[in-house]
Amino acid sequence: MKIIILGAGQVGGTLAEHLASEANDITVVDTDGERLRDLGDRLDIRTVQGHGSFPTVLRQAGADDADMLVAVTNSDETNMVACQVAHTLFHTPTKIARVREAAYLTRAGLFDNDAIPVDVLISPEQVVTHYIKRLIEHPGALQVIDFAEGKAQLVAVKAYYGGPLVGQQLRQLREHMPNVDTRVAAIFRRDRPILPQGDTVIEADDEVFFIAAKANIRAVMSEMRRLDESYKRIVIAGGGQIGERLAEAIESRYQVKIIEMNPARCRYLSDTLDSTVVLQGSASDRDLLLEENIADADLFLALTNDDEANIMSSLLAKRLGAKKVMTIINNPAYVDLIQGGDIDIAISPQLATIGTLLAHVRRGDIVSVHSLRRGAAEAIEAIAHGDAKSSKVIGKAIENIVLPPGTTIGAIIRDEEVLIAHDDTVIEAGDHVILFLVDKKHIRDVEKLFHVGLSFF
Repeated sequence: MKIIILGAGQVGGTLAEHLASEANDITVVDTDGERLRDLGDRLDIRTVQGHGSFPTVLRQAGADDADMLVAVTNSDETNMVACQVAHTLFHTPTKIARVREAAYLTRAGLFDNDAIPVDVLISPEQVVTHYIKRLIEHPGALQVIDFAEGKAQLVAVKAYYGGPLVGQQLRQLREHMPNVDTRVAAIFRRDRPILPQGDTVIEADDEVFFIAAKANIRAVMSEMRRLDESYKRIVIAGGGQIGERLAEAIESRYQVKIIEMNPARCRYLSDTLDSTVVLQGSASDRDLLLEENIADADLFLALTNDDEANIMSSLLAKRLGAKKVMTIINNPAYVDLIQGGDIDIAISPQLATIGTLLAHVRRGDIVSVHSLRRGAAEAIEAIAHGDAKSSKVIGKAIENIVLPPGTTIGAIIRDEEVLIAHDDTVIEAGDHVILFLVDKKHIRDVEKLFHVGLSFF
């Protein structure tokens, strides 16, 4: 696939990295020559320096015969104009744009083909807000991913000493919970993936990924670790777009406080939010945190745009008694350094956004793609189309499907029913199949599994 990526920042660079390793023809456009040189040195891609919305620059990048344009510069306006130019002058089939400003996103009809022709809108703030909200709803989870509109969920937890299943074989999960069907899709032990078998023994500190129907998630979590109590009191550092959207989404169920430096922004938040308490000041101000009884907070969320400020305020809040701390980290290099110490969960907006982008780039009928463990693995939701003659998966039991190395099928969603995958489970047309890959170099092979042969047409 020939893909032009506008913007060589964190999202554009990470996307180029993902796609270049999968035999795509990638060109990255940016005004920053140094960034482009760095990317070009590391990856097998073309780079073009210039403004991504300029027709001459797009032509130089190969827009005449590109399959897809992904506009992820830091400017909403550049991204939108680039899609317009690609549509009008080059008839680019698929145009994806990152648009942050809510004022654009809330206007119905703005992104139709006869207005601004954008096929897929990506709002990082929306994606990250939803990501954090799911973590709040599942205390103790490291990652929570929805499939088939939330009917099934994939959850990552760290197994703790004292958990009922720690030190026991996975096949005993069925004995512990005879009325709950679940499947452990993968285990990461000391950062190395293990494909689970029935005789695999769960060890303390294993990162366990399991899939189950949404209603059964909490019961399965209790087998891996002692259950954390539900959060009640939440403090948010940073009243920007993510802080505001999150407070708006959760204030009816939790006691929420926002700490924001900018007085004008504080006034806006006070007027906009219903029950959230808005405090003007610095989240790194020890006296302010003590005054607001940070020791009583169940969860402290650092959501500003400044990584260092987020890290420092999180460490301070934890030292002063906040029970759990989550932090947004924009620099991927920091994420692995800080997660799991005093900071319980580090959230990378880039990796959360990348999954949404990848779903639209994958071949086959791929509904969603989710980056796991900071990009080390992927979970994919694919739809089985065709019939037994034209499809490599329909009409076959899972044990008879030749899966690429490091790939497991975790669950199948059929209409409203969640079927946890077992060897004798047979895939039918229209099934949503949830796959887990610990080795991303086999993504193309997974996509081919869900291609429909010519006999279908």
